[in-house]
Amino acid sequence: IDLGHGVRPHCIKFDPTSGLFYVTTELDQTVSILDPHTNTIVGSIPTGSPDSHMLALSHDGRFGYTANFSTGSVSILDLKARKLLAVVPVAPTLQRISISNDDRYVFTSNFTTPELIVLDTKTRAVAKRIPLSALGYASAPTPDGKSLLVALAKTNQVGVIDLATLTLTRTIPVADTPQAILIRPDGKFAYV
Repeated sequence: IDLGHGVRPHCIKFDPTSGLFYVTTELDQTVSILDPHTNTIVGSIPTGSPDSHMLALSHDGRFGYTANFSTGSVSILDLKARKLLAVVPVAPTLQRISISNDDRYVFTSNFTTPELIVLDTKTRAVAKRIPLSALGYASAPTPDGKSLLVALAKTNQVGVIDLATLTLTRTIPVADTPQAILIRPDGKFAYV
């Protein structure tokens, strides 16, 4: 799909409720909306921040959340109205973003202090900062909604967050420099 000019597309997400793809277009400070049937851009949403790096979508297809790396903020987007709702500063710099299965929380890792930032999607404010044993990177919720796995790249571990208490309960050793986490739909295995 021709984006027209250099926009540094970075993270693409599919929304099954609309059948559209959303991709961060960092240099334009937008999220571009793509129609896979026509292979065209059908719209864009301003993020209000440079380096809108990674993207998470609510499961109902209503909201998008970008991790704005260099500004340490999260942009909240109304996907249906195609508009920016808020930019929430949360840390000096960020890395990656994910959303809970019930759409209650958005998670991002502070990339200057070892902590996971929990953003409440209703209040649009930081609900909690969870201390980690190392800087966090990518995260992913388990299908049962009970845990969140966080890649801890510098210590070659995956942290396990209890989503009922919002605390780090344990770490699991993995191979060098974990970057991403995919969890099988049955919840039996995570691939790091």
